[in-house]
Amino acid sequence: MRARAAVLALALGAAGPAHALFPDDEARAGVKRLEERVGRLEADVTQKVDRKALFDLLNEIEAVRREMAALRGQFEVLVNRIDGLDKRQKDLYTDLDARLRKLEQAGAEKEAAVQQTAAETQAYEAALAQFKANNFGLAIQGLQEFLKAHPTSALAPSAQYWIGNAYYALRDYKSAIAAQQKVVATWPDHAKAPDAMLNIASSQAELGDVNGARNTLKLLVGKYPNSPAAEQAKQRLSKR
Repeated sequence: MRARAAVLALALGAAGPAHALFPDDEARAGVKRLEERVGRLEADVTQKVDRKALFDLLNEIEAVRREMAALRGQFEVLVNRIDGLDKRQKDLYTDLDARLRKLEQAGAEKEAAVQQTAAETQAYEAALAQFKANNFGLAIQGLQEFLKAHPTSALAPSAQYWIGNAYYALRDYKSAIAAQQKVVATWPDHAKAPDAMLNIASSQAELGDVNGARNTLKLLVGKYPNSPAAEQAKQRLSKR
């Protein structure tokens, strides 16, 4: 409005008093032309001002858009990181849970194995105590029951060996030979295997099978040369 007033004042001032130079109709026409010119100038000025404001506004909007795009990118990065951390946490939890389950299972199995071993040892020692007490029949019965209950026990070879010795103590040499042959055949790498062969040779000698006993002693020396039983076998062979 002030621009319009200024333009109008200049125009009127330059033209001088309208009523002094022109008739009323001409003065009105001149004023009208000036007003129209002022309107055009005002519109032009307003348009220029609006364009500048619009341009500034567009620039500001574009800046806001860029800022929003940057924030959106940062947000997506954060979301991806959170998803990754969440997945990693789940994987770690799953792995930890699996390890704990394995440890618990291993612990339970170990405890069960310890309890089973204790039960096996107790049963074996109870049967062997009968042998030490010269209750050879009860020893054989107890050791045979032990083998039925614990056929895969680490004590099974020894149990079978002492069954053979119990039969030998009862002078049931054939049963002694059969029992000790089972030790050699089933557990050939066990420490009791050489002793079992020596017991076989002793049983054969008691039965009068001198050649069989000698052959067994030779087999013993050849198969288990570094065993204490092999040394006894050599001594027996040297006396024959």
